[in-house]
Amino acid sequence: MSKNDNIQHTIDWTTVIYYLILVVMGWVSIYGASYEIDYEGSILSFDQRTGKQFVWIISALVLGGVILLLDYRIFNYFAYIIYGFVLLLLIVTIFVAPEIKGSRSWLVIGPVSFQPAELAKMATALALAKFMSRHNFVIKGWKDMVPLAIIVFIPFAFILLQKETGSALVFLAFLFMFYREGMNGIVLLLGSLAIVLFIVVIRFSIEIIGDNQGSWGIIAALGLIQLIQFLVSFKSQTHKKESLIIAGSTIAAGIIAVVVNNWIPVNYNYIAGAVVVLTALFWGITGLLRRYPSLSGVAAVALVSVVFIFASDIIFNKVLEPHHQIRIKVLLNMEDDLTGAGYNVNQSKIAIGSGGFTGKGFLNGTQTKLKYVPEQDTDFIFCTVGEEHGFIGSTLVLIIYWLLLMRLLTIAERQKEVFHRVYAYSVVSILFFHLMINVGMVLGIMPVIGIPLPFFSYGGSSLWGFTLLLFVLLRLDASRLERGR
Repeated sequence: MSKNDNIQHTIDWTTVIYYLILVVMGWVSIYGASYEIDYEGSILSFDQRTGKQFVWIISALVLGGVILLLDYRIFNYFAYIIYGFVLLLLIVTIFVAPEIKGSRSWLVIGPVSFQPAELAKMATALALAKFMSRHNFVIKGWKDMVPLAIIVFIPFAFILLQKETGSALVFLAFLFMFYREGMNGIVLLLGSLAIVLFIVVIRFSIEIIGDNQGSWGIIAALGLIQLIQFLVSFKSQTHKKESLIIAGSTIAAGIIAVVVNNWIPVNYNYIAGAVVVLTALFWGITGLLRRYPSLSGVAAVALVSVVFIFASDIIFNKVLEPHHQIRIKVLLNMEDDLTGAGYNVNQSKIAIGSGGFTGKGFLNGTQTKLKYVPEQDTDFIFCTVGEEHGFIGSTLVLIIYWLLLMRLLTIAERQKEVFHRVYAYSVVSILFFHLMINVGMVLGIMPVIGIPLPFFSYGGSSLWGFTLLLFVLLRLDASRLERGR
């Protein structure tokens, strides 16, 4: 039997079908988003985005076909070389790319523009799979996570230097794969805690205490950390008395600070921070002396959290760009800004809401036809689906994505080689992250960070990037059956 026959019988055609359905639906939606009533040209005309996207679709299919014909061992053997080459592209992009919408992330070659960051996802997944498939490698502790973090951080940093925050944040998706491969779940829990603390600090930072004597955001975040310390210590049968004493002392310190403030100005942020630090030091020392690792652990988390809480306020006000600050404020309902940073989301929600249950019909969307929604055929393509096809159409698209993700999870679970399994879970994680953020962004429940909807949004870079990501996995999966013949 020839190699082509092997591929034909071993490829996971169910995944290919889902891919084709999403690509075609995306192309139709791009047509709906970019359609102009007085336009008389063809849908395949190159002066329209649908014509350009059609070329990208055909080239992506050719690219996918070529990948399926390659020897699957190439991806393992050349994983580091591919990773290094893409890093080089990212570095070059920082210095030679023209500035487009505030970022330098596009390499322009004649009439074609390409975003190397889209390739970085696949290259990083291959490098991680290569490293984690080494003999006897297992994620047991922080030492094992350090090299993995470095592999992820390098492209993350280069993309961040291009001022492409959204594309950089996608690399957080690898945490899901790390968790599947043995990373302690406490890491995800701590990550969630960091997000909660950041939101609390920023959301209530506008509520100033007295004459600039503190922020309710910082006080609330520090109070949450103190509450966590109390719950962990009180749970211990041998430390209930100490935990109650510390709880009472915390309340007393607050009352004393309020009383003293009548004569001497007090900065409540520093008082609360000091109380949390002293409590953490007490429990840390107690945990070490009496061999209670849970107390020492929560004390360490508390100390780091205090630094993070104060740093969050500084980072938000001093480090983040003004447009990033506005986007976060709009998301947290701190500002409306319906004509500025909140305009896209507001118009997107209007478009989706106007679609109702069944939608206005193909090419009948008023919000999209009148161009009220910026980026409606790229980052905000999902609002076109909602307006033209309503709740039913939007649900259908999400169901297809869900079926694809479930299929990819099945593929990941059946891999016998570590390299294949790690890469498969990386693909699932990246696609899930993109889907979650993009749809949430369009609905106004996630920050607007500008990442495309996989296989759906207009753009050759994203389509090529996702096609490479998926078809490399299909090629690796096909080898599972080839070896068995």
